[in-house]
Amino acid sequence: MNDIRRTILWVIFGFSMVLLWDKWQIHNGNKATFFPTPPAQTASTPAVAASGAGAADVPVAAASATPGAAPQPPAGASVPPAAIPRERVTVSTDVLRLSFDSEGGSLVHGELLQYPEMEDKTKPFLLLDESASRVYVAQTGLIGNGAGGAFPTHKTPMAVVPGPRELQDGQNELTVRFESADMGGVKLVKTWTLKRGAYDVAVKHEVVNTGTAPVSPQLYLQLARDGNKPAGESSFYSTFTGPAVYTEAKKYHKVEFKDIENGKAEIDKSSSNGYVAMVQHYFATAWLLGDGVQRDNFVRKVDTNLYSVGMITPLGEIAPGQSKAVDARLFAGPQIETLLEKLAPGLELVKDYGWLTILAKPLYWLLDQLHKVIANWGWSIVALVFLLKIAFYWLNAKAYASMAKMKAINPRIMEMRERLKDKPQQMQQEMMRIYREEKVNPMGGCLPIMIQIPVFIALYWVLLSSVEMRNAPWIGWIKDLSSPDPFFILPLLMTLSSLLQTALNPAPPDPMQAKMMWLMPLMFSVMFFFFPAGLVLYWLTNNILSIAQQWIINTRMGVPPQFNLPKFR
Repeated sequence: MNDIRRTILWVIFGFSMVLLWDKWQIHNGNKATFFPTPPAQTASTPAVAASGAGAADVPVAAASATPGAAPQPPAGASVPPAAIPRERVTVSTDVLRLSFDSEGGSLVHGELLQYPEMEDKTKPFLLLDESASRVYVAQTGLIGNGAGGAFPTHKTPMAVVPGPRELQDGQNELTVRFESADMGGVKLVKTWTLKRGAYDVAVKHEVVNTGTAPVSPQLYLQLARDGNKPAGESSFYSTFTGPAVYTEAKKYHKVEFKDIENGKAEIDKSSSNGYVAMVQHYFATAWLLGDGVQRDNFVRKVDTNLYSVGMITPLGEIAPGQSKAVDARLFAGPQIETLLEKLAPGLELVKDYGWLTILAKPLYWLLDQLHKVIANWGWSIVALVFLLKIAFYWLNAKAYASMAKMKAINPRIMEMRERLKDKPQQMQQEMMRIYREEKVNPMGGCLPIMIQIPVFIALYWVLLSSVEMRNAPWIGWIKDLSSPDPFFILPLLMTLSSLLQTALNPAPPDPMQAKMMWLMPLMFSVMFFFFPAGLVLYWLTNNILSIAQQWIINTRMGVPPQFNLPKFR
């Protein structure tokens, strides 16, 4: 009876740990890992209205419900008659194809040419878009300093300066220049500069005072997107999608869309460093200003299923006839740590490992170094797991040695349990006496393995988060390590290896516990049929190396390996 209670308690404990992990994920800004909630159902044609400034104290004009309508400027910002024809300007480099709207000079379409779509690999990945079904745009403009100045915003028609639209051989950069008309005594000139091989785009804002009185405008930079889950996201594991704000004071902070909607978003609202970003699995966009430039950060809901994150920086007083320029950068690309670290402090954190960052970052570094030598991400994963097994060899040796001792005395324990099955208290006392005599610690096989669990969880997040796995082949049928095995060969092998490990371990004395030991790997393995092949490969490699080490240690200790098959009768 005591054994049944103990088994039930262990099951409850295990399930509680799963729930606690789930809540911890939610607490840290991630979606639930094991029980993700389905995304809210929205109309197929979302509203596309967004605030021009986005600051909490700036009034916003009524949102437009017209499909495909551009976001609205702040109240009081008059829009001149559309004398300037509206057009889209598309430019291309070797890594980016971007489209700009002459209304406001906003970035409304962005393709990553080096990263194909998962569904149709003939098409480049579409990161930014403004269409009837999706909104994800980068906008900038000017607002007054509280006096209600009607300055150029991202709703202002702007003239496009002619120039090259495609990066040519031998050319390292190209520019797209937009000029507004005079509004409120201010003219805004916005210049986007794209460079070869770069995912960060320089954006220069020149503000010219064309009036007769001093002006003190503020520049806003914002990213606006709908709250829908990115296409192709798995229901069996969760990744974060939404805004993020980084400052040196409060570090990296993710913001759930639902927290913005409920007014519970907590960010560092004023700083002189950091960035604002929109993050999704593998990719991100971020506005970057130079350190020392004062800015106010904001997140807000601007319309039905539309959210923005951004920053506002004061330009100071500009005298009549004078001008002032502000340089910023927009990153729009993959979450490659080595690339992000070079662009801005803390930008690599958009590839979020959560509380295991301290372990995950060196693991990623080691994986990257192995790839430089092996030149195959699949074999690099195998090599990394092999190195980890070497690093933890002595811990594993102690664990398997303890299991071997348990297996050696298992017949004696089983005989004693049968003899004293009607005397549970005496059975427990006799069992503890045998453990003392044989110098066996029942938990000796668990503790060394428990110490390693954080390392392998960190490696799980490294493989799940690394864009390098996307469309990366391994061997034969595995063409993409970020997608599930199309023939389920790796998950089946992983399941068999888990069952083999269970068979090699000493059978628990209690029949109920023995059955649970066989059922749990089967239930756990179900998830791996839907996990990315890279994750399954890592787990399978770990299982195979663990079995080999356990086999060698058992043989050395004079305990011949034997298979403890289940008895479910």
